[in-house]
Amino acid sequence: MSEYKIITDSTTDLSARMVEDLELHVIPMLYTLDGKDYLNTPDERELSSHDFYELLRAGKTSTTAQINGETFKNEVRPYLNSGIDILYLCFSSGLSSTYNSIRLAAGELREDYPNRKIVVIDSLAASMGEGLIAWHAAMRKKQGMSLDEVAAWIEENKLRLAHWFTVDDLNHLRRGGRVSGAAAFVGTMLNIKPVLHVDDEGHLIPIEKVRGRRKSLEELVSRMEKTAVDPASQTVFISHGDVPEDAKYVEQLIRDRLGVKTIFINPIGPVIGTHSGPGTVALFFLARQRL
Repeated sequence: MSEYKIITDSTTDLSARMVEDLELHVIPMLYTLDGKDYLNTPDERELSSHDFYELLRAGKTSTTAQINGETFKNEVRPYLNSGIDILYLCFSSGLSSTYNSIRLAAGELREDYPNRKIVVIDSLAASMGEGLIAWHAAMRKKQGMSLDEVAAWIEENKLRLAHWFTVDDLNHLRRGGRVSGAAAFVGTMLNIKPVLHVDDEGHLIPIEKVRGRRKSLEELVSRMEKTAVDPASQTVFISHGDVPEDAKYVEQLIRDRLGVKTIFINPIGPVIGTHSGPGTVALFFLARQRL
C-alpha cells in the first residue's frame, strides 16, 4: 500500500495537539482583521481565538480569503516529491470557493506527478464538523485503511455528519446574508436565538428560532437525541466562539442525556468565527442523516 498524507485546511478548527496526534497536515487560511492580515493556524501563533473575539466584540471587522491553488501546490509538493500520495479534505463548497481552487490545482499537479495519487474531497462540512470528518479519516488510516478505502468511507458517510449551531448575536449572520437586517433587529430585541444546521449541499441553513440562550443550547442536544446513531459509543465534537462555559454546558447535557463518553471541545477559529461571531456554539456527531 502506498504511503499517503491526509491534508486539510484550518477551518477544521482542530487543536494543535489533535493535529499532531492525528498526523494531519493543516493548511492555514488567511483572514484580515482591522486591516491586518493573519494566518488561522491550529496553534494560534499569530492571534489567539480569545483575542480575535475580543476584537470583534470591540467593533473590529474581519474578512476571509480562500486557499488559492498556488498555496495548495506549494504545501503538497514536498510530499509528492517524496513519493507520498495525498488525500485532501476540503472546507464545504457550499460556504467557500476553496474546493474549486484546490480541485483545479490538483488536476495540474496530477500532470506533473503522474505516478502519484491526489484525491480531493469536498467535505460539505465546516468548523469541527469538517474536523470530525478529518478525525474519522485519520483514525481509519491508523487502522491500516488505504487512501482509496478512507476516501470511500468519507464519501459514504459525510452526509451523516450532523452540524447543529446556535449564535448569540444575529448581526454576524446578517453581515453574511444568513438573516435580513430587519430579522436581526427584531430577533435581538426579542432575545431570539436561531438554531441552524449545515445541509446536504454544505450550506448553513436556519432551521428554528427559540427564545433565550439556554433554550437554544438545549435544542442542540435535543436534535442530537432525535437523530444520533448509537451516541454513547461516538466521539463528539463541540466548538464555540469564545464561550467555553456554554460549550461545557452542552457537553454535560450530552453526557447526562445520551451517555456519551468521548467529547472534544475547541474554539471556533477566526475564519469561521468571522461569519458566526462571538457566542456561537456548535455540535457535531454522526446521525442517520444531517437533518
